Order: sequence, then structure tokens, then C-alpha cells
Amino acid sequence: MESALAVSRLPPHDPGTPVLSVVDMHTGGEPLRIVLAGCPEVSGPTLLAKRRYMRQHLDHVRRRLMFEPRGHRDMYGAVLVPSELQDAHLGVLFLHNEGYSSMCGHAVLALGRFALDFGLVPAPAAGTREARVNIHCPCGLVTAFVACEDGRSHGPVRFHSVPAFVLATDLMVDVPGHGKVVVDIAYGGAFYAFVSAEKLGLDICSAKTRDLVDAASTVTEAVKAQFKINHPDSEDLAFLYGTILTDGKDAYTKEPTTNICVFADEQVDRSPTGSGVTARIALQYHKGLLELNQIRAFKSSTTGSVFTGKAVREAKCGDFKAVIVEVSGQAHYTGTASFIVEDDDPLRDGFLLK
Repeated sequence: MESALAVSRLPPHDPGTPVLSVVDMHTGGEPLRIVLAGCPEVSGPTLLAKRRYMRQHLDHVRRRLMFEPRGHRDMYGAVLVPSELQDAHLGVLFLHNEGYSSMCGHAVLALGRFALDFGLVPAPAAGTREARVNIHCPCGLVTAFVACEDGRSHGPVRFHSVPAFVLATDLMVDVPGHGKVVVDIAYGGAFYAFVSAEKLGLDICSAKTRDLVDAASTVTEAVKAQFKINHPDSEDLAFLYGTILTDGKDAYTKEPTTNICVFADEQVDRSPTGSGVTARIALQYHKGLLELNQIRAFKSSTTGSVFTGKAVREAKCGDFKAVIVEVSGQAHYTGTASFIVEDDDPLRDGFLLK
């Protein structure tokens, strides 16, 4: 009986019952659920148009995959779609508990491995030690470099970001329960507010995660209410994704600097946050605290996992001085799954506990 049950198969179901098949991965502890099959076609001439279409017409797919009972409050996902960019190997829409993000670094690191291993890019030539994967994210084209051996992923992945820049520094925000707080706002494919946890009366390394989440969420809502986010390329990118609380150690050191990212609907990133590392590198470079190609390590306060990052060259984004940032980390496979969605299940579209 045990051997029979060990065979991977779906339970009996009507042939018309929707089935969603996924590959699950994690990068630094942060999950990524990649949709293999079962998502209806996402229409739109551009990736940003596809993002709008999915939000308007296919949001039930996101809820079914991210929410309980198939997911959880902090689940993260990716739907692969065709890209209109000639140089892109694939396009991707990022899913979370509130909607659809514009960039996700931990997902790019995982998708680099996935794209190579699942044949979404040409097989590398014999002896190749690193394969290039061009991933079209809603924020733009991001290039992943995947360590490989005999044509398969093996070891760490790094990516080069879209131009990352600083939108505001030393912004005074009235934060309920904390008074006037000085924050910085920077973009690494998504916009984040940055503030030292100490300014909110918390120790990033010892405080309870719930207390850090509450403080970060309060900052996010305060910034949204008091400061208008703008992006030179598209209004689709002009939103504050979340707040990153740091240990305040922005000056260069070889020791890791610790942070926690709280984004979307109080979702907690278990990794050091790839797009957050990108934005934080841009912020440190802007302030003269970091030189080009000077590597910094960033540590997650929740799992202790580490990404490294460096500004590799200067760039422009509209009128903003920007940098291209390289972020490195390690992604891992955790398994595969297939989910059925029965019509008579009152919770078929998922739920979140508040």
C-alpha cells in the first residue's frame, strides 16, 4: 500500500476540474511558486499590459496559489509569459498576497536556475561555467548569470538589475506612534522606504518579527499618505512596495548589514530581499558610502540568509542618476505540486487569516 500511495498522482476528479501544476523553490528561505501549467492565457501586447490583464481578469489564479489552503500569507509566486522584448528568454509576472509586484530579486535568482534546468534557454556549450538568462520583469529586462556544470545549474546565481536610483533622502515623515521619522526612498525595480529600526525603538536583530512588521507597515502607510511616488518611465511602476528596516550600518564594512523587508499586505521576506539590496546599494552609492564594485553583504533578520551586492556601473533612469547593481544568492528546489480546484469547494479561491 505504501508503494502505491508513493506514486505521484491526483485524486479522482472531474475531467473539467481546473488543475494548477507548480515547481516550488526558495532563495534564502523566501519561497517561490512557479506555475508550470493550468494558468489561462494572459493577454496583452506588453508585459505591463499582461500584468494589468491578470489583475483584472485572472486574479483568482493568484489567490488560489498564494492563499490558504494551498499557500499561506507569505507565499510568493511567478507566472511565466511571453515577452515582447527580442532579447528576453522569458517574461514573468510576480504574485504576492496583495497583488503583483514590479520586481523580485529572490525570484530572479530562482528563475535563473529554473530557466536553465527546464530548457527555457539554449543549452550552454560544453565546458560553460555560467549561463546567461534574460528575464523580462515588469520593471524591465534583468539578466541572470547561472553557475552551471554539464548544462545544469550548479551553485550560486547573480543578476544585473535595471537602473536603480534614489528618489528621496532625509524625508521627514510623521509616523503614528513614533512622531517625526527620517526615511530614505530608493528604487531597485520597486520602491522602498528605508529607515533604521533603532529610530523606531527596535533592535533589528532581537526584536520580535511581529513588532518589526507593525513598525514597518506603519511607516509604509505614513509615506504613502504624505509623499507621492513617481517613476520617469511608467505610472505602473510608481508605487511604494514596502519598508525595509535596517541596522543603520550603511557605511562600508566587510561585515554583513542586517535588514528586514515588509511589503504588500504585511508580507515578510525571509531573504535579504534582492530588489531591496539593489535599492539599498543605490542609496549607499548615492550617499558616497560605497564605491563601484565594492561588495557588501546583506543579512536577513528572520533567517540569517545572506545576499551580496555591488554597484557595477553608473546609468540613468530618466533624469535620475542611477547604477546597475549586481546581486548574488543561492536558490534551491523544494518540490513540485499539482492542485485541483473543485467547483463545490467554498474556499476554492483561497483565504487569508487576519
